[in-house]
Formats: sequence, C-alpha cells, structure tokens
Amino acid sequence: MSQSDVFEFKPDTRDSSPLYMQLARKLGQSIRDGRYKPDEALPSERLLAESLDVSRVTARSAIDQLVEQGLVIRRRGSGNYIAPRFEQPLSHLKSFSEELRHRGYTPSSRWLHRNIVLAKIDEQMSLGLSSGEKVARLERLRLADDVVMALEISVLPQHVLPHPMAVEGSLYEHLNLTHQAPVRALQHIRALNAQPRLAEQLGIPDRQAVLFITRIGYLETGQAVELTHSYCRSDYYDFIAEMRRDG
Repeated sequence: MSQSDVFEFKPDTRDSSPLYMQLARKLGQSIRDGRYKPDEALPSERLLAESLDVSRVTARSAIDQLVEQGLVIRRRGSGNYIAPRFEQPLSHLKSFSEELRHRGYTPSSRWLHRNIVLAKIDEQMSLGLSSGEKVARLERLRLADDVVMALEISVLPQHVLPHPMAVEGSLYEHLNLTHQAPVRALQHIRALNAQPRLAEQLGIPDRQAVLFITRIGYLETGQAVELTHSYCRSDYYDFIAEMRRDG
C-alpha cells in the first residue's frame, strides 16, 4: 500500500466514533487486506496528521490502537512498522519452517539446547516410553524474518532422533530423511501468562498472554514419535480452523 492510499482517507460524518478510531479501523483493514507487507514502515504520525488535517495526537492515538491489536510494532528511534503475523491452519500438519516458507517468510532458529536426557514422567506417558528410557530434547527460539515468534521444546525418543545436534533447520525435514516424520498429530491450545524468564526470551512484557500449544505427532503405525511444547506470541500468531455443519 502506498502512502497516497492512506492520505485519501476522509472522516465519515455519519460515524459518531472518534476520528482516531476511524483512522485506526482504516489502517487496520488495510493491514489485514495485505496491502502492507510485514516490517514495512507506516507513514509517520506527522504525515498522517498533515494529510488528514488532524492533530498528531489523533494520529498517534490511532497508531496506539494498532499497537494494542498487535498489528503494528513501535521501534524506538526508528518508527512504526507492520508486525509479522503467522496464520496457521489447524487442518494441515506442517512444520514451523514449512508453514513460514509457504507464506513468504524466512524461518530460522536460535538454539538453546540440543541433547540426550532421561525422559520425564509426562514425556514417558505421551511417547509410550518405559521408565529409564532416554529422549532427544530440542529447545529453541523460532524466528520469522529475524523476529522471535515462539519458544519451542521438542522431545523425541532417542531411537527416533539419536543425534539431535544434526538438526539444523526443520525438524520434520530431518525426520523425513529416516522416514520418521509424523503423519498426523493431536494438538491442544490454551492461553497462559508469560513468566519473567519466558517473557524475556520472547521479548514481551511480563505476564503478557501467550498461546501454549502441546502437540503429539504419530507415525502411520500409531506410534508417538514427537512431543512438542510451543509458547507462541499471541500478538503474532493466529490459528484458523474451518468448520462444517453436519447435514
């Protein structure tokens, strides 16, 4: 979207809502329509104010609304930018990397841990392991275009992933090489408030809501081969489900 498109905005005299709300809705709809690209700069508050013949306070208030909605990121000393958003359909099993590439983002990881450890009790239950068995545990920050989107902890039986350090990018692509990639998964999603350590890792304020996702991936045989816990930034993540009514 070009700046001239925004400058064509005119207040709706039939709308009793404040001008800054009208402007926020106009800009917000343009962002959702994809007329701005992720990380593209918004017109400055000064340019918005001049084009609309309103105060900079009004322009700033409109942008404040977009920041609260997670559509815009303020970068101190640089300006206001469109926040990347990751819309993940719930009907298809794809890796983080596959989904991001499909949507035109560049995926990357910031590794925190990759090792072989004893399985915890909940991991034994989820993966059908016996007491004393070991698992590969991968912990990393997932990034889209260098923006941290999520903290991801994946646990797999050692016989499925004996060399966790060999995983560089997509876990599923790596598992495909040994025909151990899940073909179906059960996924549970709930909201929780980020504790200080998690908030620091994700670059968000303490206690901000995040989406906590637990996924168990299965082979065609029904064997569980993956347990992944993901803490996703709620300002960047959207999950979409298509539903149909029977009959």
